[in-house]
Amino acid sequence: MSNFIKTLFGDYIENLYNESCNDIKCIFENLNQVKLQNEYKVLKAFKDNKISDSHFKTTTGYAYTDLGRDSIENLYKDIFETQSALVRLQFVNGTHAIGCALLGNLSKGDILFSITGQPYDTIKNIIGLNNVNEQKGSLKDLGVSYLECNLKDDGNFDIENIIEILNKNRNIKIIYIQRSRGYSLRKSLLPNDIKDIVKIIKSVDKNLCIFVDNCYGEFTDIIEPTNIGVDLMAGSLIKNIGGGLTPTGGYIVGNTDLIKNAAYRLTVPGIGGECGASLTDLRQVFQGLFIAPHIVVEAMKTAIFTARIFEKLGYDVYPKYDVKRGDIIQAIKLNTSDELINFCKEIQKNSPVDSFLECEPWDMPGYNDQVIMAAGTFISGSSIELSCDAPIREPYVAYLQGSLTFEHGQLAILNSIKKLTQK
Repeated sequence: MSNFIKTLFGDYIENLYNESCNDIKCIFENLNQVKLQNEYKVLKAFKDNKISDSHFKTTTGYAYTDLGRDSIENLYKDIFETQSALVRLQFVNGTHAIGCALLGNLSKGDILFSITGQPYDTIKNIIGLNNVNEQKGSLKDLGVSYLECNLKDDGNFDIENIIEILNKNRNIKIIYIQRSRGYSLRKSLLPNDIKDIVKIIKSVDKNLCIFVDNCYGEFTDIIEPTNIGVDLMAGSLIKNIGGGLTPTGGYIVGNTDLIKNAAYRLTVPGIGGECGASLTDLRQVFQGLFIAPHIVVEAMKTAIFTARIFEKLGYDVYPKYDVKRGDIIQAIKLNTSDELINFCKEIQKNSPVDSFLECEPWDMPGYNDQVIMAAGTFISGSSIELSCDAPIREPYVAYLQGSLTFEHGQLAILNSIKKLTQK
């Protein structure tokens, strides 16, 4: 391999590559154990639910007896150890799934309390934190109030402040936790981080609903937030859990009553999750879930490799290569907006799809700043495939995620470094 890298990239990058690979070897061995345990969990669910070829067929109309839809929801319920699940291709993205979970379970006079600070940009629109002209139908418009408590400087929960706010505001109904870093430099949350705060919150009021935005977090650990007391959780099927094969959609898992309320938001009250035809072959949904534990570890390996080699180049990276991870995102702090844009462009140029296109910053719906997105992906916008995006604002941070194969991740990063280090 070393001679191959040297031929493609020269002596300097070859040395960086060899040193980085040596540094991360032991970490990869641990990740392979995470992958094995998660694949066991997924395989067991497939066997227990007796999945067969008959579950892959499309349906039409009302689809009251959609065996595939019902079976995929049973798989999610078993894997996440919840009472119920809503897994639908009709969810347009993870934000839509999160929106249905919140809008379906909050009403006038209730309070949503985020204990991880302000959420990801697109979630602010659901809450009603952005421009007043864009808040029709938001939680704020419906009479739901919002409170937040930032994480502490070390990235941990501010327990004292959280308890104080809970005791002062008895109308708090849902506690909101964003597991991933989003467009910030704070650490992503491990399930064990969430486990401790769940115990504390439930000791204050056992009836509070704890919700987790699990985007980018699935299968990065051997347990999930719902395994340790979280009541409701949502995510995207074109991120981790779709395995790079699922064409669209989102999921919500949790307690039965909460899922029923979310389903009423996806469709209408009285119908909920009882209807919804599978208009596409569900084979990709099943197969994507089956291979997801493997694909997630490939993405994590790419992130760790990126962190180590960019550290060696003198860049600030979040997290460091040897820190235990709660998501697949690797943040890299670049020096200028031009360097940030060029890095993203190089990721696009080293994609299997649309490599000939040049990505540019644009006014993306749901975001306050221009965003550049490198996503030469088989599934449009899929961030379990190698992709990179960044708001064009200081600090100039690129958020890299995904990679269906670690080999592709290495080649794309090495080409990006070659571009950045050219004099």
